[in-house]
Amino acid sequence: MRAALALASRGLGTTWPNPAVGCVLVHDGVVVGRGFTQPGGRPHAETVALAAAGAEARGATAYVSLEPCSHHGRTPPCADALVEAGVARVVVACEDPDPRVSGRGVARLRAAGIPVTTGVCAAEAWRLNQGFFNRILHDRPLFTLKLATTLDGRIAVHTGESKWITGETARAWGHALRARNDAIMVGIRTALADDPELTCRLPGLAHRSPVRVVVDSRLRLPLTGRLVAGAKAQPTWIVTRNDHDRQRGAALVDCGVELIPVAPDAAGLPDIVLAAGELARRGVTRVLVEGGATLHASLLRAGLADRLEWFRAAGVIGGDGVAAVAGFGVDRLDLMVRFEREAVRLAGGDLVESYARRDT
Repeated sequence: MRAALALASRGLGTTWPNPAVGCVLVHDGVVVGRGFTQPGGRPHAETVALAAAGAEARGATAYVSLEPCSHHGRTPPCADALVEAGVARVVVACEDPDPRVSGRGVARLRAAGIPVTTGVCAAEAWRLNQGFFNRILHDRPLFTLKLATTLDGRIAVHTGESKWITGETARAWGHALRARNDAIMVGIRTALADDPELTCRLPGLAHRSPVRVVVDSRLRLPLTGRLVAGAKAQPTWIVTRNDHDRQRGAALVDCGVELIPVAPDAAGLPDIVLAAGELARRGVTRVLVEGGATLHASLLRAGLADRLEWFRAAGVIGGDGVAAVAGFGVDRLDLMVRFEREAVRLAGGDLVESYARRDT
């Protein structure tokens, strides 16, 4: 099953709105087929693995990281494909909460007389596809906040200079994170200060660049900036207030940008909870948030910050530097947003810490 999960992870960032699934077929102790969900969400992992196995699928055990689908979409149900291939047994990591499946895939297999074991590596499988599950169950994607800071949590000196706090290895790892997410999000201040491309620039992974999303209340993103200039080549969305300037909005749309208007919150910013729902309705399951401090604070305040990838350089700027997270109303310790540390790794001379929100 862990081999199936490893295969599934290859599809992260490319399969949305579908989940990333892996499948391994084993016959008499020998792996005869393996597959994972292909870009765009199809063909599904089971279909790829069955095609690789051919006739050797008959009598094999199928290890699948998510319950096989049972509904007719653009492809036939994977549960039916496993039955028709004559597999002898199916092992499933976790049930698919999608109401179109949700137990029906397992029921279809059992009705055909195929023994099914469920719950193998279930927690790992759930974590892998948490973004998909969030979209199905909570109408929002998984949000991962990526921060590159000094030891004292600063992302820039007081003049705004921020390139580069972390080293080359850490920056390469950051690009790898982009390749594993459906969308990358920044606030307008970050976009104006850095004029970023927000693409994956690792060799051979340019095609894995995510949708670029900018939270921009008043449509200040310049038409001559890199994000707008490249909008027709790389999908670029702007989350803005629903009372935005229509003429300005039309100019951005003409450049290839898609606008996502939502009502403002009490601070006058686009309501981040409504924005999360709009992203989910567009099929997005995983969002990497790369700043700035105000956007990070909005997500933490709203309870939407699911994970942190914190890159720390071995240096100190001091209290007049720019904080990684703006204030968001924590005036008692019991209101602090708490996380659990999952991993700590060295990236050259920098430290990378991975956290998951404690209540997820």
